[in-house]
Amino acid sequence: MRHLMTDDEYSDDAVLVDEEEDEEEEGETAPPSPSIFSPELRAVMHVWNNYQALKRRRLGSSTDPPPAGPGANAPAQQAQEAQRRRKRKSRVLFPSDSRKFLPKQKERSRAKPFLFLFSIIVFLQVYNAIENLDDHVLKYDLESLEKTLAREVFGQKRAVETLMDHLQDYLSTYSHQRPLALSVHGPSGVGKSHLGRLLARHFRSVVGDELVVQYFTAHSCPPEEDPGRCAAELAAQVTRVTALADEHDHIPLVVLDEAQLMRPAMLDALLDLLKPDQSNELLNVVYVLLSNLGQEHITRHVLHNSSSSSSSWKGQGMEDMLRSSLAEAHPLWAEVDVVALLLLEKSHVVECFLEEMMREGFYPERGHVEQLAAELSYYSAGGRQYSQNGCKQVVARVNTL
Repeated sequence: MRHLMTDDEYSDDAVLVDEEEDEEEEGETAPPSPSIFSPELRAVMHVWNNYQALKRRRLGSSTDPPPAGPGANAPAQQAQEAQRRRKRKSRVLFPSDSRKFLPKQKERSRAKPFLFLFSIIVFLQVYNAIENLDDHVLKYDLESLEKTLAREVFGQKRAVETLMDHLQDYLSTYSHQRPLALSVHGPSGVGKSHLGRLLARHFRSVVGDELVVQYFTAHSCPPEEDPGRCAAELAAQVTRVTALADEHDHIPLVVLDEAQLMRPAMLDALLDLLKPDQSNELLNVVYVLLSNLGQEHITRHVLHNSSSSSSSWKGQGMEDMLRSSLAEAHPLWAEVDVVALLLLEKSHVVECFLEEMMREGFYPERGHVEQLAAELSYYSAGGRQYSQNGCKQVVARVNTL
């Protein structure tokens, strides 16, 4: 049976209907509050919005999606937009070649290629210069010269090393600011003339006989000769040799033996040849002067320092002392590099006897050689014996055998 409502029930239902209609009208005009959705429903709406956004990105659609379900509202859209902005910031954008207007390329500095080219040129020049230095010094075969001097010049190790250092430095290059002038000083018989002969022989073998001048003062300019004429002839000879050497890119050698016999006019001529303000070929010359000037200083210095076991220490400071002493006699000696030859000990004299006797075809016994060496005159100092005449009398003694 149908239930019949009373007037009171009907009035209550009408009131409820009116309230529901008012609520519906308010829902149409004002957006629903987020608090009316349960957390589960909001999670479903969030997943649905993310799915629609991912779908739009994949399809490349630029249009907005339809309302995401019955619960789509402004706060959800704002949250979605904020999330989209965060994702856009975290993505790395790569340039595309399909752009119509590519960015302009930055102008490259033109100085960098020139700097790189300049660096290569400098490196090649330095490398070529080093190679040229090695090639230039190799053609003089200084290593062979050093071995020869060490083998045949007895008791002068320090002097040979000093001489070779000067030659090594000077012959490493061809262009110089001034000539190399070496003045070898020592007492009689210590090997000055022998050293000059060895140098002349070696340079003749490497640069040629025409580029070596071996000048003996006593023979080329005796006391009766005019010193001015001797000086002019020596200067002309040196000029001729240096001009020839300049054509072949060689450095000539001029050995001046018995320099203590040179008179002031010849010393003046040599001083003019050593000046830096002259033609280029006269700057590329090696002068070796052999002299016994200052032998008293050398003898006194060696005997005073005979207690030292090092022969190199005995020569320290001697060159400067000789240079200052000789410069008082003539300014030429202030322009040269002095090399001092020391006194020979008795053991060195024994070596001279052995060398000379072997050269003459003898087969000497050690006891016989020491007996011959004991017949010479010696200085005694510091428990050592130094020959007063070096090896000068060795040849004469061997010839009497």
